[in-house]
Amino acid sequence: MTTSSKKYPHTTPHEVTVESNLEMVARDGVILRSDIYHPSDGNKYPALVCRTPYQKLTPRYVETATDLASRGYCVVMQDFRGRYASDGDYEWMWRERTETHDTEDGYDTIEWAARLEWSDGRVGTWGHSNASWAIWMMLDSQPPSLASTLASGISQNILDINFGIFETGRRLEWTYMMAADMRRRAEDTDGATTPGEATKRWNQVERGKYMWWLPLGDIPSSVFSELDPQLQAYHRAQNKEFQHFGDIHPKVQTPIYQITGWWDRLIGTIDHYEGLITNGPEALRDKHRLIIGPWGHDATQFTGKIGPVDYGPKAETTYADLIARWYDFDIKGVENGLADEDPVQMWVLGEDEWRGENEWPLARTEYTPFYLHSHGSANTVGGDGSLSTDAPSDGESEKDQYTYDPRDPVMSLMRSDSQAAPVDQSPHDHREDILVYDFRVFDSEIEITGPVSLKLWAKTDGPDTDWTAKLSVVYEDELAVNLTYGIMRAQYRHDYANPTLLEPGEIAQYTIKLNPIGCLFKPGQKLRLSVSSSDFPNFDRNHNTGKDYWSDAELRVAHQTVFHSPEYPSHLVLPVIPR
Repeated sequence: MTTSSKKYPHTTPHEVTVESNLEMVARDGVILRSDIYHPSDGNKYPALVCRTPYQKLTPRYVETATDLASRGYCVVMQDFRGRYASDGDYEWMWRERTETHDTEDGYDTIEWAARLEWSDGRVGTWGHSNASWAIWMMLDSQPPSLASTLASGISQNILDINFGIFETGRRLEWTYMMAADMRRRAEDTDGATTPGEATKRWNQVERGKYMWWLPLGDIPSSVFSELDPQLQAYHRAQNKEFQHFGDIHPKVQTPIYQITGWWDRLIGTIDHYEGLITNGPEALRDKHRLIIGPWGHDATQFTGKIGPVDYGPKAETTYADLIARWYDFDIKGVENGLADEDPVQMWVLGEDEWRGENEWPLARTEYTPFYLHSHGSANTVGGDGSLSTDAPSDGESEKDQYTYDPRDPVMSLMRSDSQAAPVDQSPHDHREDILVYDFRVFDSEIEITGPVSLKLWAKTDGPDTDWTAKLSVVYEDELAVNLTYGIMRAQYRHDYANPTLLEPGEIAQYTIKLNPIGCLFKPGQKLRLSVSSSDFPNFDRNHNTGKDYWSDAELRVAHQTVFHSPEYPSHLVLPVIPR
């Protein structure tokens, strides 16, 4: 795959004209406003629509829209209903799909864009994260003018993002930032009124206060302004699946190009591709595309340098490059090499090259159990925990133990904006409440690419707790860098919809789903599994009481036991790819 080449490979860049705040009247009479970026030559071009709740004048939007227009597109940047320049009331994404207007607003915007005087009637989409959520909402309505689709950084299901647990760090910061425009609209000066001011104030003043607040549901309503009622409703619905976008896959009427990264919190984007191939219209199944890069959840940072690892210039691109390459091919019919590529393009970490595949997961995958072992002291990186493809045998130590205190949780190693990223794991090397299991130093290459899960048998002395799992690559110099993670709240062990508290002393089996992985381990490196009971503030601390987290001010210490015996053979299931 070519991710970066000449910026304008097919034509001289166009001069761009911007039409500001053009009004579209939605079907219920509410006015939504858009900025239109288009070539200044008076000709008609395919229209590319992005709808966002994050302010259409944000620099990253302006830069991408201008770039796309200069390549010969009519670009529509629209503020969501109830956000910034648009009228109406804002209904956020953390609720049932039928409770927002975004399906209808998306349909109306696509058809409006097709009729713009700078549009040739063919419409595509672009947008990352929440903007991509809006794209999937729109796809449910099947607008006839939609010719092709690009969506990036949005999971098929909400429960694939939060695992049924409140994402304390990210969700509080996000809600605080989103509340700024609510204050501006309400002429409320008691707090930040711009996103930039909100982000600065959160990081410098508020984060350390509200992240630790007990109970979370009692944070003063003024902190989140007019968004507080929606936040309170979301607190009470952590185990609910709102998106269920898989229901939309059979309705899709265009090819879809999807983009994600190995450290994207919303790497469940991959599930969309698999769902479209399995359940989407048969005539489109060979037309969908998926790209997985060495990136996080940020459409402005498709770079080769991420965290402590530099993957080089081949891993670098821009969002506009990816968007234009897709639509040059799928709408304009430009021969740019995309037609000759395999439908799945992924950057295999360690191999450090783009590689094409015909499907996801890979058909040649050998799902292999890696069993947990120890002599009873797997605590810390200096412990005796190990991984092996050999199952536990009689006579071995059968368990490891640790104490989890929610007053002293394992802190998430992540970006300052609470987004996942590859990070040096050594700050946690000393923690007794992390069990560490290393596979032996590899003497030959081994590739692990695909879905990952941990089958864990464990016991706690409380009615509820959490179990966390993290996989890391340990380099020859002992630098350990996280690759993927997962978490399971014990009460969800059967299913999310039916939370069930533990019986005293119950040994329960948990299947912990980790995000997918794509890594080639080289000779001299190791694979490391870390097991614990907290990943805060990536996920809210389990109070170990079995009570509702948002109303419970009690924090209870839990005594944890992880088993690895012939009867309870805890093990990873890893997707090994034959080399």
